[in-house]
Amino acid sequence: MNTYTAKQVAEILQREDPQMNLRTVRYYTQIGMLPPLELAGNRRVYTDNHLHHLRAVLVLSKSGETLASAQEKLAGLPLEEVIKIGEHLRMYQSGQLLHNETHAVSEDVVLSVSPRISPALKEKMIATVTRLLQEEGQK
Repeated sequence: MNTYTAKQVAEILQREDPQMNLRTVRYYTQIGMLPPLELAGNRRVYTDNHLHHLRAVLVLSKSGETLASAQEKLAGLPLEEVIKIGEHLRMYQSGQLLHNETHAVSEDVVLSVSPRISPALKEKMIATVTRLLQEEGQK
């Protein structure tokens, strides 16, 4: 497993989210948003697991969660689930969602469609998801 200093973690995450910085990494560590740091010799270090947790915190906070609720959601989650949440960070990069069309298909499903998708395909996608939701509701 790779080990990192707080500065290295901040630099890695800053490439993925320009708002991330060393101060934020230290703050999240201090308030317990992350698992306890590992010991390497007599130094406390960050690991890949900490990177995964930080990515997940970023995704949850960008999706409107408070830090307290993000911490609550991540507490006790298996690492695989934390990684899945963190993988959504790229959706928030470069304002990608701001450029997409958003379609609320139901109360529980929202589609974000790139402008590169043709209008005909977009309509098929919406119709298909709507149909699947209706079928699921009939079961």
